[in-house]
Amino acid sequence: MPLTLASLAQHSALKLTVLAGRDRLDSEVRWVHTSELDDPGPYLEGGELLLTTGLALDVGDPESLRGYVRRLTGARVVGLGFGVGVGYDEVPAALVEAAEQAGLPLLEVPRRTPFIAISKTVSAALAADRYKAVTAGFEAQRDLTRAALAPDGPAALLTRLAGHLDGWAALYDASGAVLAAAPEWAGKRAARLGAEVERMREIQGPAGAAVPGPAGCEDRVEIQSLGTGRRPRGYLAVGTESRLDTSARYVVNAAVALLTLSLEQSRTLQEAHTRLAAAVLRMLVAGETGHARSTAGDLYGALLDHPVRVLVAEPADDRLGIEALARLAEQADATAARSGEPLLTCHEGARLLLLAAEDATVLAAAADLAEAEDALSAGLSAAVPPEEVPEAHRQAERALAVAVRRGRNLVEHGEVGAGSVVPLLAADAVRAFAEGLLRPLREHDATSRGDLVASLHAWLSHHGQWDAAAADLGVHRHTLRYRMRRVEEILGCSLDDPDVRMELWLALKTEAEADG
Repeated sequence: MPLTLASLAQHSALKLTVLAGRDRLDSEVRWVHTSELDDPGPYLEGGELLLTTGLALDVGDPESLRGYVRRLTGARVVGLGFGVGVGYDEVPAALVEAAEQAGLPLLEVPRRTPFIAISKTVSAALAADRYKAVTAGFEAQRDLTRAALAPDGPAALLTRLAGHLDGWAALYDASGAVLAAAPEWAGKRAARLGAEVERMREIQGPAGAAVPGPAGCEDRVEIQSLGTGRRPRGYLAVGTESRLDTSARYVVNAAVALLTLSLEQSRTLQEAHTRLAAAVLRMLVAGETGHARSTAGDLYGALLDHPVRVLVAEPADDRLGIEALARLAEQADATAARSGEPLLTCHEGARLLLLAAEDATVLAAAADLAEAEDALSAGLSAAVPPEEVPEAHRQAERALAVAVRRGRNLVEHGEVGAGSVVPLLAADAVRAFAEGLLRPLREHDATSRGDLVASLHAWLSHHGQWDAAAADLGVHRHTLRYRMRRVEEILGCSLDDPDVRMELWLALKTEAEADG
């Protein structure tokens, strides 16, 4: 219990008498200071009980005494102890009146009570309070440690922590998703702090913040990052009705240390799982399904009993793309951890490969994130048996190539065959080929009569049917025949050759696609 003015006033050995401010005796006393200065404020921190004999006071001037009291309240003094029997036989009435008006507790200190006795009493009480807080903190730490060693360590720890604080506690993963909360009703409350946790994620290294509770509750919430690296491994939030005292802060600090240790141990284990998953996935991509099954064991073996899909993602931008790829990998791991679904991931240079069951939540979430990230391009394969993962890998890569060509964030394998092939030919080299092939015809059209490019387009689009093409152009079919002979002469090729017709048609479509 914090030391208050009321407990000092009730101390039988001190014989203090309350003269003013009785309604504020519950104020906490943080220290005692003796001063005869007219303005001791510059030498105070706030929360002190100030002791004086009034030698420097002008007790005959009520306004001077009111100014003195104002300076004390401005310095956040919690109370004034006036010693009688030295300079004055009783506390000046004007000082009592000024203190009452300002709401400053005023206590009379009798001649037989030395100021040092009050200082010793306060010091002993503060030391006892600190000792009690430390003792309670150590006991709580032992209790939390026992909970952390339980099979459901973090959840059990949160339950004990909420009990010690008489409040609630929640654990978030690195992405800001709620992993556990205690009591059970606190889960919804913790989920409403997503914006505050997201702001914490922007801070590198250990960090803490006090924030208002969610709308509709009067909790005071503190959020602490968990982990020893620059990027936190998770976050702890605690909610209480009032500010944490010394004992409660010991408890929270102990919980932060234990949860950090648990998450760091989990990280070491997770890194081992990640390396194993990468090895299994590389074996599958290489067609070594038997070796992959024996290596996967019980950890990933069940995944290889069902159809799977492969997602391949790569950065579309150097810096932003690399950050987006890291977010994709991080959130995929977090989703897999929450859903309990097996996930295989590995890196191929700048690319990220993910493999999961065809209907896995984690795969759908990864695909949604990839589609939402403008700095990423991704391809998703069809569902295949584990033995056909090499083909699924090729499908995902082809879909990725289509995504890059079409400026899409995500393309699935089933979309590769849909639509026109022309957008896939939008590379600079293809456009340069089309421009070079058609340049002689355009140069002719710019200086001579007859629109050879338009005539060629009409003739090819009507599959060489003279009458239909001539009708579209509004010319006689003999005129069109003449123009096509000129095309052959200028280009030095025969329009009877299907390869020539194909190249010319693709060149016309490529230029049209670029212009569109």
